[in-house]
Amino acid sequence: MSRSRRRTWLKTTIGVVLTGVMLFPVYWMLNVSLTRDQNMRKSPPDLLPLHGTLAGYRTVLDEQLPYLGTSLVIGLGTVLLTVLLSAPAGYALAKLRPRGGGFLSFVLLAAQMIPGIIMAMGFYAIYLQLGLLQSVPGLIVADSTLAVPFAVLIFTAFMSGIPGELIQAAQMDGARALRTFRSIVLPMSRNAVVTVSLFAFLWSWSDFVFASTLANGGAHEPITLGIYHYIGNNNQQWNAIMATAVVASLPAAVILVLAQRYVAAGVTAGAVKD
Repeated sequence: MSRSRRRTWLKTTIGVVLTGVMLFPVYWMLNVSLTRDQNMRKSPPDLLPLHGTLAGYRTVLDEQLPYLGTSLVIGLGTVLLTVLLSAPAGYALAKLRPRGGGFLSFVLLAAQMIPGIIMAMGFYAIYLQLGLLQSVPGLIVADSTLAVPFAVLIFTAFMSGIPGELIQAAQMDGARALRTFRSIVLPMSRNAVVTVSLFAFLWSWSDFVFASTLANGGAHEPITLGIYHYIGNNNQQWNAIMATAVVASLPAAVILVLAQRYVAAGVTAGAVKD
C-alpha cells in the first residue's frame, strides 16, 4: 500500500473515531429514551434497547407539546424579526457604504462578545417596566439580539459579492434603493437568508438563559424550560426525560440536514473575491 493511501486510511480512521465519540451522547440519549425503567440500573447497561418501550414518548406527547409549540412560535418569530432587521442593514453596509459603516461592523462584532446573562438582566429591568415579562414577544425580541449581529455580518459578506453592474443597471432603469434591494439583491441572497434563518432558529430553539430569566413561571414557556422542569419533577423517569430531549432535538436536526448546502454557501460567501 502506497504512503498516500496509508495516510488517507489513517485520516479516515481518525475521523470516524472522533465522529463516533462526539455522536455517542446522542446515541445514548436515544438508547435511554427507549429503555424500560426497571432496566435503567442494570450493570452493565444494555447497549441496545432489545426490550424497549415507547412509554417515554407517549409521556412527551401528553405533557410537552405546549412547550414545543411555544418554542416553534418563538423560533419562527425570531427568524422573521432577524431577517427583517439584518438584511437591509447588510445591504446598506455592503452597497450603500454609509459613513461610519466600518465602526458599525466593529460594534456588531463586539456585541457578540457580551455574555448572555448580562443582556438577560438588562432585558429583565426593561421588560419589568414595559410589562413584557413572561411573554412570547419579549422572548422573540431578546433572542433576536443574539442573531442580528451575526446575521448582519453574514449578509454584508454575501451582498458584497453581488456584481455592482446589476445594481447600477437597476438604478439606470429608475429603481430606487428599496426596490433594488427587494427585487434584485434579496432574491440573489437566498443562501444567506437560509443561513441566517437557520442559525436564528437554532439559537432561539436552544436558548435557556433568556427563557429562564424572562419567561420562567409564565403561561408560555419554551421546550428548554419544559425539559428543565421535567428533570426537576421526575428525576427518576430517565426514559421520559431522554425522550423529551430526543423530540426537542428533532426539528433542529431535520432543518440542519435539509439546509446544509445553503448554509455552506452562505457562510463561505465573501471569503474569496475576484
